[in-house]
Amino acid sequence: QVQLEESGGGLVQAGDSLRLSCAATGGTFNNYAMGWFRQAPGKEREFVAAINRAGDSIQYADSVKGRFAISINNAKNTPYLQMNSLNSEDTAVYYCAARLSLGANTVFTSRYRYPTWGQGTQVSVSS
Repeated sequence: QVQLEESGGGLVQAGDSLRLSCAATGGTFNNYAMGWFRQAPGKEREFVAAINRAGDSIQYADSVKGRFAISINNAKNTPYLQMNSLNSEDTAVYYCAARLSLGANTVFTSRYRYPTWGQGTQVSVSS
C-alpha cells in the first residue's frame, strides 16, 4: 500500500504560481490512479484534478481548468500539481490521493473512490 506526503504549499500573492509534490513510498504510481483535492475552512473536500493509471487521461475541476496542471514523473515516483494564476478562492489545504488501478484505466474524480490520502499541505493566497 502506497503512502503519500504532500509538499510545496505556502503563502503567495494573487497571480503567483506554486507547484505541489506528492512523495510516494511503499509502491509506484505505475499501478495507481491519483488525484488532487482541496478543502477550504468550513467547506467539504472538493475535486481539483485527477489522472488515470496510464497517465494519458486527465480531468480538472472547472474552477482550475486552464490554470492548474497535473502530472506524474514516473522516474521520481512523484505526482505534481502545477498551479498558476492563483487567486484567493484557491486558498485551502491540498491533498493528494491514490487508488490502486490494475485493470481499469479510469480517471476517478470522486473523493470516495480513493482509499489512500496524504496529510495535506496548506496553500494560502493573499489578494
